[in-house]
Amino acid sequence: MDKLKIATAQFEHKSADKDYNLAVIERLAREAASQGVDVIAFHECSITGYTFARNLDQQQMLAIAELVPHGESTRQLIAIAAKYDIIILAGLFEKDESDNLYKPYICVDKNGLIAKHRKLHPFINPHLTAGQNYTIFEIKGWKCGILICYDNNVIENVRATKLLGADMIFMPHVTMCTPSSRPGAGFVDPQLWQNRENDPTSLRLEFDGMKGRSWLMKWLPARAYDNAVYVVFSNPIGMDDNQLKNGCSMVLDPFGDILAECQTFDDSFVTAILTPEKLIKAGGHRYINARRPDLYREILSQQHEPSQKVVWLHPDNS
Repeated sequence: MDKLKIATAQFEHKSADKDYNLAVIERLAREAASQGVDVIAFHECSITGYTFARNLDQQQMLAIAELVPHGESTRQLIAIAAKYDIIILAGLFEKDESDNLYKPYICVDKNGLIAKHRKLHPFINPHLTAGQNYTIFEIKGWKCGILICYDNNVIENVRATKLLGADMIFMPHVTMCTPSSRPGAGFVDPQLWQNRENDPTSLRLEFDGMKGRSWLMKWLPARAYDNAVYVVFSNPIGMDDNQLKNGCSMVLDPFGDILAECQTFDDSFVTAILTPEKLIKAGGHRYINARRPDLYREILSQQHEPSQKVVWLHPDNS
């Protein structure tokens, strides 16, 4: 594998406004390509918007969802990739020929669709169907995986993706700044966003505290470190429906160190150079080789009934 130049982006999307969101994606992809970037990654549902979907019925979801790869948004994304000769990853809502609904994240280049991952743990709308497969694909000799938002909170998903060969895992999110049972969690007041030019300090304190980045730093570096993978984390900045999101899109290396991070309130991206040597030098590589599945194979395969509760979606039951 050769070195790879990766960009991760953040922007304030508009709910259900695909034309606007694709225009921002094109602008940032163009800027990244001009800097010699090979791949740019955007956040979960970056094409469609995300949190607004919690209020949609099945027919409304079908209206916003598209076929992949034959839908208009995927075709436009491929056209952008071809125009600037850059690989692009972005998210949307999908429907199949039988009107089943999914939440995928797709990777395209100038030749078409490279990969599609359907979220394994969707929750934003009850009509979404869970994905049933891990996703491994190749970008310029690098083995890659995709895990969308909540998929990454279940640590077995990250380890399984690594064991299937991933050197790099794209982790698109719409996360942070929502209530939870964890101490310090909660919404961030949208008024702080509206006043960000006059008072950036108060907003940054909220974004970087336990409502946001401080929580992320409890677990995201560990996913990279334990599995000796590069992590490409993408997250929106600004208003997502009526919720405020804090961005901090970043690239982490297999040592769990942050190589680059978006640190403004703007639509933006950062870049990092990925080198294959770190994949072997990182401690996680040794730990994976030292595994003893004979000890825990049966433990991990015990019968288990999945249960998934998102506190902020059910505030009356928290």
